Amino acid sequence: MQMAPQMGYDRAITVFSPDGRLFQVEYAREAVRRGTTAVGIKAVDGVAVLVDKRITSRLMEPESIEKIFQIDQHIGAATSGLVADARVLIDRARVESQINRLVYDESIGVEVLAKKICDFKQTYTQYGGVRPFGTSLLIVGADDARVRLFETDPSGALLEYKATGIGAGRSAVMEIFEEKYREDMNCDEAILLGLEALYKAAEGKFEASTTEIGVIKLHEKLFCKLEEDDVASRVAEMKAKIGGEGAGEA
Repeated sequence: MQMAPQMGYDRAITVFSPDGRLFQVEYAREAVRRGTTAVGIKAVDGVAVLVDKRITSRLMEPESIEKIFQIDQHIGAATSGLVADARVLIDRARVESQINRLVYDESIGVEVLAKKICDFKQTYTQYGGVRPFGTSLLIVGADDARVRLFETDPSGALLEYKATGIGAGRSAVMEIFEEKYREDMNCDEAILLGLEALYKAAEGKFEASTTEIGVIKLHEKLFCKLEEDDVASRVAEMKAKIGGEGAGEA
């Protein structure tokens, strides 16, 4: 029996198809596209990552779902896709950060760490018996006098953004950012815009209890996750703002 042309390039081993495609990497990207929506956004005084955790059952404890992680004092990350894969990458990133401190007696650069993680991801696209990581990371941090925001791809590629999104709601998020993002925004304004983007991506099915926010202020260079009360107040502010805009348009 003759196999369909694609099937020989569609097995556990990652092999180029005749038209130059890696199907396993494309499937890994599809796993990310089906994941929860996460956004990152830079401001003049910091950078923030926000995630809609998308609770599928009222019986689940929202705090048991972790989508935003601290890697080092000055670096954090948000994930979309396969959470188990993401945890492996986060652990790897933490080890790389510790190694840098031990060897060089200084904190690792955000771009250096992002490239190390992407190098690690890339190796899983070129050897037999392994599969690509089915997750993307938004890596944020503070370097010297600026903040950084990198998006990593299952292929091992990375890009730096002023504002971006990953996951199921990426298209809606990018539409909002293209329209409303400003480079002179402060951190509070950036968080509100990120919440608005998540709200639009979720088509209004959005609650503070399922939202995580991580922030790095440039002058402190310390990554922290906002407390539930703080998140709830910011979500309420965002909804009031959107309601006011809707009334103004009417």
